[in-house]
Amino acid sequence: MTNPYRDIPEASDAAVIRDSLDDPEQFAIIFERHSSVVHGYLGRRAGSVADDLLGEVFLIAFRKRHTFDPDASSARPWLFGIASNLLARRARAETARYRALARLAVVSADDVDALERSDARIDASAARRAIATGLADLHSRDRDVLLMTAWADMSYADIAEALDIPLGTVRSRLHRARTLMRSHLSGIVISGAMPTDEPSPLAPSRGLIPFATKDES
Repeated sequence: MTNPYRDIPEASDAAVIRDSLDDPEQFAIIFERHSSVVHGYLGRRAGSVADDLLGEVFLIAFRKRHTFDPDASSARPWLFGIASNLLARRARAETARYRALARLAVVSADDVDALERSDARIDASAARRAIATGLADLHSRDRDVLLMTAWADMSYADIAEALDIPLGTVRSRLHRARTLMRSHLSGIVISGAMPTDEPSPLAPSRGLIPFATKDES
């Protein structure tokens, strides 16, 4: 595929998508630009089925590319909106996954003694369990807003665009979600970083702070 934007890095997603209507192969540029961040988000929320979901996201986007807002500078909110719709179809599975992660995060005293783990490791495990339990308890609509903020680093405006909801609704859902997460995290202190040999979608060093910060005004 010839990429007409190879030497024009400032070309907007809208321009690429517009040209893909006549030259479908150009849509691969949108995949190149955004697939990594979308896949990372799906991986943390859906685990092993992330690859399949990523394929669905971009297949749907390709089929509906004629509906993309030509005034939008980035396709990311649009793609995350599609991803959110796919995740909504498997909300029960996602909730079950978080509850399973909460159970797996429990570390017994015997295990700690046997493996000579640090207090920081114990604290991290407790935080992981609290985060997973909190995410499982959230309504899927509130969870979408929280995780787009915490794990996709999206602005309130981008989330409103992705979910097709008013900005005020983003704020209220995020406030409700953070209030619940704070209640689950109350009293847990993270005294050290997560061990590098055990990556987790619920690692406090990556996900805890956004849950506890003040709501954006």
